[in-house]
Amino acid sequence: MAVNLTADFSLHLPGPEDITRIELPNGVIVLSRADYNSASVAISGYLQVGALLDPDEKLGLADFTASTLMRGTQEHNFHQIYDSLETVGASLSIGSGTHTTFFGGKALAEDLEVVLALLAEALCQPLFPPEQVERLRAQLLTGLALRAQDTGEMAGLAFDQIVYAGHPYARPDDGYTETIQAIQREDLVNFHHSYFGPRGMTIAIVGGIPPEKAVELVHKYLGAWQNPLQPDPMHLPPLEPLSMKTSRRVDIPGKSQADVVIGRAGPPRTAPDFLAASLGNNILGQFAMMGRVGKAVREIAGLAYYAASSLGGGQGPGAWQVSAGVDPQTIDPAIELICQEIRRFAQEPVTEDELLDSQANYIGRLPISLESNVGVASALLNLERYGLGLDFYRRYPDMVRSITQEQVLQAARHYLDPDRLAIAVAGP
Repeated sequence: MAVNLTADFSLHLPGPEDITRIELPNGVIVLSRADYNSASVAISGYLQVGALLDPDEKLGLADFTASTLMRGTQEHNFHQIYDSLETVGASLSIGSGTHTTFFGGKALAEDLEVVLALLAEALCQPLFPPEQVERLRAQLLTGLALRAQDTGEMAGLAFDQIVYAGHPYARPDDGYTETIQAIQREDLVNFHHSYFGPRGMTIAIVGGIPPEKAVELVHKYLGAWQNPLQPDPMHLPPLEPLSMKTSRRVDIPGKSQADVVIGRAGPPRTAPDFLAASLGNNILGQFAMMGRVGKAVREIAGLAYYAASSLGGGQGPGAWQVSAGVDPQTIDPAIELICQEIRRFAQEPVTEDELLDSQANYIGRLPISLESNVGVASALLNLERYGLGLDFYRRYPDMVRSITQEQVLQAARHYLDPDRLAIAVAGP
């Protein structure tokens, strides 16, 4: 049975009346929503700096840079930064992805200023201490060595190399062993100097603080930041879709499990058919016990330890894929059955009951995702990142209910052509 949110309940969702959006003169965008029932605040945000800017010979540079920002600034060393956070029971972290450098933290409302001051130092005045750079390099290299032995990770890399051949998405954000070894401290300094700046930076602050106070504090610590060298965000080149079914195998000796990834490039988050594709993906391999794929491959046939689908839906054409962990002896029958389910999904409409259940699931879990300050902060960032509009969550239930079986089928046909799939396998 479909879930109906009452008009009164929908007013509790974030909307134009209770979301403050201010752009500072230097380009920093501040989003804030008060929750006076909470004594704490959540901070979340991003800058338009990511792995897309990495040179091929130094892949992982954006990730390396972001990971070094909190390891020492012009004002505080590594231990002083984390002692300051621990003293007030706060947290702060900075990381990097394909398109953005992101950050997040939590604190009591009265200690928000401590976190913002440290965030500003890390973003604007990092020191890149040589001993911390080398310590982090060792950790990154260890992570890459572990990745090389992870069947799921390696199948995912092989899948990206097939689907995104000749496109920036084919490159791993964390680079390769040789590219991390090639990065020097001066590369980190120069990357930060060239690309980090306030334009396009977005920060969301949610919790027990008036929005005007949140804006005032962001302006105090980040309002004077300038970088005339900061370039405009990089635009993605067009993606050439696969013209035929293509397979790749990565041999990892000594493993008792193989991982399989099958799929294609899906819609970006801003595509008109993204919501139809997302609801369809829920039916294909997520809802209940991992959807149709989980039922067919794992429960009925017993060919997989797990089997599920996922839809990327980011700023570019993220992957729409089915992933499964299988016994190395059953790789071929598992692949065949997954491809059968994808073909059925792309040729026959989902049932009315499947769509109604998926719609109810989407509408019902929305308020759950917004129960915490962290969840609301993340939701506000999505509004800004994808230009969804401040009233998006108020409109969301009706948008979900409006999706039809035919729209789901058209999205499946458009993105999951069963005769042009990428198939990647990693295992013994």
